[in-house]
Amino acid sequence: MKLVRYGQPGAERPGLIDAQGILRDLSAHARDIDGASLNDGLIARLHQIDPESLPVVEGAPRLGPCVAGSSKIVCIGLNYVDHAREGGREIPKEPLLFLKAPSSITGPNDPILIPRGSERTDWEIELAIIIGKDAHYVDEAHALDHVAGYALANDISERDHQLRRGGEWTKGKSHDTFCPLGPWLATTDELGEAGDIALTLEVNGVERQNGHTSNLIFGVAHAVAYISLFMTLKAGDIILTGTPAGVGQSIKPDPVFLGPGDVMTMAGSGLGRQSHEFQTA
Repeated sequence: MKLVRYGQPGAERPGLIDAQGILRDLSAHARDIDGASLNDGLIARLHQIDPESLPVVEGAPRLGPCVAGSSKIVCIGLNYVDHAREGGREIPKEPLLFLKAPSSITGPNDPILIPRGSERTDWEIELAIIIGKDAHYVDEAHALDHVAGYALANDISERDHQLRRGGEWTKGKSHDTFCPLGPWLATTDELGEAGDIALTLEVNGVERQNGHTSNLIFGVAHAVAYISLFMTLKAGDIILTGTPAGVGQSIKPDPVFLGPGDVMTMAGSGLGRQSHEFQTA
């Protein structure tokens, strides 16, 4: 099942993409796709509905972030061997965690804002885990019971703010629009533990990243169980699982960063596509 939120920012409605790729309205069955509805068993209820009985949404409305009201975004750093090595870092023995502000979430085709004065804004395509049921001290064998599904995301980063402004990484990760999410939430019945997803990213038509979730150091179940040791994962929360090699700051001999007018497109098998133009904030 592919769940979406469509409409203007702040006024999105819940929807579903059926097997023919048609957008259908879910407003009669859900107030929104958010933590409260997911925790209340929304996905199980929707599985009882014939998608063809839902009203067709005409036209091509904007798609918003595929989940609303997330209390936090938990990110895993250096979770692909090739990405750790391209940055000259050791392979982590445990997941490296940091937080990204929920106010950074934006839609899958919305413009992305470059921070004022930035010269080192970078890309990081990622698989996002969407939590579907509150999780605290969850064991790995039951971790997937707490996952609603997955989405395509990008942990966009301002490298000066991340690495040269003191402290840990949150300052470089949290600018408005730095977490595009969607186009849809693909439920676990479609993608299981999401171990077979190809991830590709292009900037201005040039391929920059080409990775695969089979190369994650710490997979989905391990990530959910591990993070739940340190904090309660609430329904609607987002875990960004890390990026494969190919980020701009690691391009040799000259790093490449994003500027106004650049266009970034990315895709994940089973997760859809995104396209963004970069603008100055």
